[in-house]
Amino acid sequence: MGVSGSGKSTIGPLLATALGVDFADADAFHPAANVAKMSRGQPLTDADRWPWLDAIGAWLDARGAAGGVVTCSALKRSYRDRLRAGRPAVRLLHLSGEAALIMARQAAREGHFMPPSLMASQFAALEPPAPEEGAITLSVAATPEAILAAALEALATG
Repeated sequence: MGVSGSGKSTIGPLLATALGVDFADADAFHPAANVAKMSRGQPLTDADRWPWLDAIGAWLDARGAAGGVVTCSALKRSYRDRLRAGRPAVRLLHLSGEAALIMARQAAREGHFMPPSLMASQFAALEPPAPEEGAITLSVAATPEAILAAALEALATG
């Protein structure tokens, strides 16, 4: 989980490969209307996000006990709660970093529907995970390899 540009699409496939499980990018679950809205520079509302989150949850359910890795911004606790509802095995990795670093990375991306103009709304909406959520927070300032190593270690230890 994390704001756009935090590295979810880089770390997610690496983690899935290392764990030997399926991978999905949550962007693929957005209906066309959501993509069009974001492409116009309009932030999504909670009502826009509920069906998207439910589709991600269905993907997780289809993996069963084998599990999987799915990237998802999950910026608000209510979104994370919806994804975890009835799924006690779901673990959250929060890719976190300074806004300036993430915004620079986001601005350098090409061909993504999320324009840099929406970054402020991403950071405004972000509710960092509370301790009781049990999320693993990882700094995006490290290399992808270091982030992956830290994620694997944290997942292995608890």
